[in-house]
Amino acid sequence: METKLQLRIQRYGWDAAAALYEDEWKDHLAPAQLALLDICDLQPGMTVIETAAGTGLITFPAAAAVGLDGSVLATDLSGEMVKSGNSTTEKLGLSNVTFQRMNAEALESPDDSFDRALCALGLMYMPDPKVALEEMKRVLRPGGLASVLVWGERRNCGWAEVFPIVDAQVHSEVCPLFFGLGTAGALTSDLEVAGFTNILERRIQTVLSFDSSARVLSAIIDGGAVALAAKRFNDETRRAVDEQFLASVATYRNGDRYEIPGEFVIASGVA
Repeated sequence: METKLQLRIQRYGWDAAAALYEDEWKDHLAPAQLALLDICDLQPGMTVIETAAGTGLITFPAAAAVGLDGSVLATDLSGEMVKSGNSTTEKLGLSNVTFQRMNAEALESPDDSFDRALCALGLMYMPDPKVALEEMKRVLRPGGLASVLVWGERRNCGWAEVFPIVDAQVHSEVCPLFFGLGTAGALTSDLEVAGFTNILERRIQTVLSFDSSARVLSAIIDGGAVALAAKRFNDETRRAVDEQFLASVATYRNGDRYEIPGEFVIASGVA
């Protein structure tokens, strides 16, 4: 897909998901995001840049870790995500956090500006993840650490059928290589190509717990990667997509609840 088109799809897609994203995904993503923060080794006074920051699920814990003598620049392609993040920053009265709309493949920061660079569940959506990693390395000071989180292998993510189900109705091309970075060694390889050293990679198995089919659909269809495509459904198409997707995860249903398996990959590298 042409790069500008993919960026536009991601921008407006996450604008569409912004209102639901944090409420629907905060608890599900917490174990992986806490693990990401753990390997970041954030210390008081550090300067941090985060790409694909969303509404700030990682941003605000990172800001607490670096303290008022440190700072976090949170960037995202989605204006609605940035608006939400800045609103939360204002409500919390934080002076060490700034959200800016910015393309992760063309960061508007000078070389050697930050001690840490983070990206939680954003690389899968970028036209060229290697370029985004090169940008993270460029803005890091020598010896700085980049830490990234992506979804794991397709076969280990029980919700993965949402993409072909949606694409059969609306040709969205939301993220054609979504699970590519989750294959064994892929993230490490891209970090190496971007020039990072001392790379560490680990996998985290998880379960996404939903208390109803309505919450499953709200999170995965309306609050996630296919939200923009879902906006184009008529009522009949939406019913068909809902039915097909719930059938695809039916094996994980127990009464009203769904326990859907998932997998994450976390990697870090030194600039």
